[in-house]
Amino acid sequence: MAKESSLEDMKKDYEKLKSKYSLPSFKELNEEFDIEKAAEHETECLMREARKLVMEKVVVYLRFIETLLNPSNAPMFFFALVKGLTASDKKLLEKLYDKLGSFEIESIELDCNYNEKNEAEFIKIIFVEWKDIKDEMLKLTEILKRNWNQKSEKDEKGYLG
Repeated sequence: MAKESSLEDMKKDYEKLKSKYSLPSFKELNEEFDIEKAAEHETECLMREARKLVMEKVVVYLRFIETLLNPSNAPMFFFALVKGLTASDKKLLEKLYDKLGSFEIESIELDCNYNEKNEAEFIKIIFVEWKDIKDEMLKLTEILKRNWNQKSEKDEKGYLG
């Protein structure tokens, strides 16, 4: 009889935790945060591993927004995006930055003081709030596409000195 994959084992372990803590389904959490990566290594702390994978995505978004808010040492790419930001665009960035930053601080606290229940509660909170964050990130991408297209149009016109 073939040995079950570590992903299937992890899904079974997650199902137990899902029931215990009223977590979102494995499929939902995986679609948003790629938690299946946790199956790549053994762990007795599945909630910690899931939270770390959730935070990978949060931190990527946080760093991206941080670079837009403070592009002083950013690659050239960011300057074209930032140039056309309006005051309301910056408010959106600041709102996202504050929310994602608070998640990062809470995650650091969980790193320092492991507790399975607290890890599960944190995952539930982020999962619920993630829909709004995604909606805001989609608004942001529309703004950034607008700014990028404006830059491209200016580049095509050229310089007439």
